Amino acid sequence: MYRIGFLGTGQIAAPMVRFLAGTGHDITVSDRNADIAATLESGHGVMVAQNQQVIDRSEVVFLCLRPHLAAEVLQDLRFRPGQHIISVMAGVSLAKLRTLCAPAEDITITIPLGFLEQGGCPLPAYPSTDVLDRLFEPENTVFQVPDERALNMHFAICAMVSGLLDLMATGAEWLGDETGEHAEAEFYTTQLFSGFLAAMTRKPGALARKRDSLATKGSISLQMTEGLRDGGAHEVLLRTLDAIRDRLNG
Repeated sequence: MYRIGFLGTGQIAAPMVRFLAGTGHDITVSDRNADIAATLESGHGVMVAQNQQVIDRSEVVFLCLRPHLAAEVLQDLRFRPGQHIISVMAGVSLAKLRTLCAPAEDITITIPLGFLEQGGCPLPAYPSTDVLDRLFEPENTVFQVPDERALNMHFAICAMVSGLLDLMATGAEWLGDETGEHAEAEFYTTQLFSGFLAAMTRKPGALARKRDSLATKGSISLQMTEGLRDGGAHEVLLRTLDAIRDRLNG
């Protein structure tokens, strides 16, 4: 078991804390988000401490700060050789982390999502997966990407989640307006997508094949697919992904 610390105790950190506390690790979280930290302390037995105390108590330190605050927070903290540093901060480069976390040298960047505590979350990582493997597998799948640019592209795809949820929220609202049952409309929409995606295979090309099996000639599924495509939805998505790529690559 590891002594694990979290700098930044928000919506990204909390599911990881709950998962790791449940598997027996000794967890210390920072007090930057007092409400979430207090809930984790009372419900999962973690310790709440100031940032430097978190580092001093930990073999593994997760950096879950807002990226634009990372340098400001980390520059005055003292890390030590041999610590494992795991960053989940999009846009904070490995080179920058090595400067901010020196003399600690074992640094990995990964991308956790909230459902990690239930298992089934893919965790792309660079440059190493060793500690992540021990912490999160077999419940979650950890895999190494070839370089930092590839990891940034995975961050960009993760940003699609909020965009797709936004579209789903719009669709659920439309359904609720049409039926007069807004709660049921949102439940139906979420269950429809979660069940469908859970049944997907992992074979290459599965998304396109499933799309084509639904969007057959004369179907309303084809009408939806063509309407979104003709309306420029795909071009907007690609332009936005390109803009996020350029932002992450500096």
